[in-house]
Amino acid sequence: MSFINIEIKARCFHPEKVEAFLLSAGARFVGLDHQKDTYFNVPSGRLKLRQGNIENTLIFYNRPDQEGPKQSDFSLSKMTDGAATEQLLEKALGVKVVVDKYRKIFYIDNVKFHLDEVPGLGSFVEIEAGNLADVSKTIDDLKAQCDYYMKAFEIADADLINHSYSDMLLGL
Repeated sequence: MSFINIEIKARCFHPEKVEAFLLSAGARFVGLDHQKDTYFNVPSGRLKLRQGNIENTLIFYNRPDQEGPKQSDFSLSKMTDGAATEQLLEKALGVKVVVDKYRKIFYIDNVKFHLDEVPGLGSFVEIEAGNLADVSKTIDDLKAQCDYYMKAFEIADADLINHSYSDMLLGL
């Protein structure tokens, strides 16, 4: 089944302030995940295998490279044997790039927040308002949620990132 996220990614110069806001707003802290995202060569969209101590998922998604809130259409499958899946996909498709990061994960209702540290790239905040748990949420509902948290986190337009970490590591 496919789902919709409206997402933003921005440089975060004050992750401690964002974390304090989330905790004061009653966010559920899931934990700190050390994630290895392996991106594979595919003709369109993006295919990545996420291996972490919290999240282990194979994800295919299409998302435009644009600043600000953007729609991401995705499909995912939980993984129990990430190493074997990685070997299989590497043989079949080839590896495009690997992103290694540390991610603090929070939730408020249907909105997921990431505070990321990516070696070589810096600190980032991501906001993902999605309809995975509630398919009645419209694109406009999800955009409004992203806009609200962008203002709350004092994210300036100049801080918005229009590329994925994988593209940034590849110099795209």
